[in-house]
Amino acid sequence: MKRLFVLVSVVLAGLLGVSASASAMPALSLPEPGGPYSIGRQVLHLTGRADPWQPAQRRELMLSMWYPAAPAGKPATWVTPAESAASIAGRHLDLPPDTMSRVRVHARENAPVLPSRGRPLVLLSPGAGNSRSTLTALAERLASQGFVVAGIDHAYEAWNVEFPGGRLLSCVACGQPGDPWPRAIANRVLDVSFVLDTLLRDRRWPIDPARIGMAGHSAGGSAAAAAMTSDRRIRAGVDIDGPFFGTVSLDRPFAVLESPLGKKSFEASWTENWPRLTGWKQRLLLEDSGHSTATDEAVLIDQLGLRGSLPPEQVRNQYGSIDSSTGLDFYRDYLANFFGGFLKGAR
Repeated sequence: MKRLFVLVSVVLAGLLGVSASASAMPALSLPEPGGPYSIGRQVLHLTGRADPWQPAQRRELMLSMWYPAAPAGKPATWVTPAESAASIAGRHLDLPPDTMSRVRVHARENAPVLPSRGRPLVLLSPGAGNSRSTLTALAERLASQGFVVAGIDHAYEAWNVEFPGGRLLSCVACGQPGDPWPRAIANRVLDVSFVLDTLLRDRRWPIDPARIGMAGHSAGGSAAAAAMTSDRRIRAGVDIDGPFFGTVSLDRPFAVLESPLGKKSFEASWTENWPRLTGWKQRLLLEDSGHSTATDEAVLIDQLGLRGSLPPEQVRNQYGSIDSSTGLDFYRDYLANFFGGFLKGAR
């Protein structure tokens, strides 16, 4: 699993690790959501059990909630100004500190929740070292289609995530000796069940408890498979290019979306467990894609004009040769159709 972190951790280095001229900064934006609903976003802070990475502290989670909303309020941000400044300063870039906080997204901050008798919920878990913001385009597509979406930041498993009080937490798990990621995946399973317990008690969210799904990228995809195995409230799941750990036995719909790099690195774990998936199941390989094509970084790298400045092997592994917008749309469409079918009964 150490290799999984190596695969994912270069994503942010790729996005912010090449200098660009501040005077030539283009406008940065995520693609339009494409659904009939306006989108709101609220940020939640949860605390729970003792933290496995910092045992003297309580476990903390940051959640971004995307949901169908009234079209009111100021635009949300992709990352906070502090998160943007920390990433840019840490890499000594010639960019304004707030560059990444000025990425245009489509949700409105704290917009009023549209009333409903009960909407399907989709949980999103990011890759190792990545924050929940990297899955914003996926979340906005789902929310615009009528889903409530909860993006989870697992404390100390991502770089430069801002917590209350202006605290920027680092990726403690990333610096652990040996292979910390099986332990991290088991930890995320507990996080997911805790998030579900919390959200289902919170009357602000019109969630139908019988219609819950989960998707994740890389380590988050591994967590989706493990959480769905552990918690039967999760009725359908998607693993985007993350390996299976241990035994994965599922009788509910599950899909694995593969990149060429993921297929090369993780296929053995998928193949070994595939006979134990007895519900509807699907594996799809997106040719010419990269391990991180499903995240927001590829389109932002192209808008910054950085693809030609990155090491060719990194581009091939992380972003592939596929057009970044086309690749991201594949994943956005797949998740909307998959959860639309299995959680909403749509064709």
